[in-house]
Amino acid sequence: PLEMSAKKPVPFLRQVVPVRRKVQRDPRFDDLSGEYKPEIFMKTYSFLDSIKKQEKEMVQKQLKKCRNVEQKEKLQRLLNRMTQQEQAQKKQQKLRERELSLKRQQRELAKQGKKPFFLKKSEKRKLELAEKYAELKRSGKLESFLNKKRKRNAIKDKRHLPSQKNL
Repeated sequence: PLEMSAKKPVPFLRQVVPVRRKVQRDPRFDDLSGEYKPEIFMKTYSFLDSIKKQEKEMVQKQLKKCRNVEQKEKLQRLLNRMTQQEQAQKKQQKLRERELSLKRQQRELAKQGKKPFFLKKSEKRKLELAEKYAELKRSGKLESFLNKKRKRNAIKDKRHLPSQKNL
């Protein structure tokens, strides 16, 4: 360590050797980590799907064997969360595929010399709804879905109507 002058009072917290501080970086915001591309991410970590599937099967087996009520509820919540995550991932993948197909169509039209046309958010929503109805019709659940929707709308309409007390 460096020698200190005897004429100066010694500081309370004297730093003898300068300590190199470790620079912490967040990979989400750092350029060194590269740009996030969901397609590449999904391809790179596709092996996780099989692991998740095995874990889900394991939880189902444990749920069947389990006798404890609290443990059974816990496992059921875990299983529900796993299925919901799986469904959300499938939905996101379908959305990504749909957007990619629209981009491909635009590229083809651009190659033919036509002006590119980009769908508005509302038009995308309409296409999504039409696809949803087609899927429900294929699976045979369209009627029950429409009944539920009618009931929901009826309840909303009732809420907006004046009640008997006001008359």
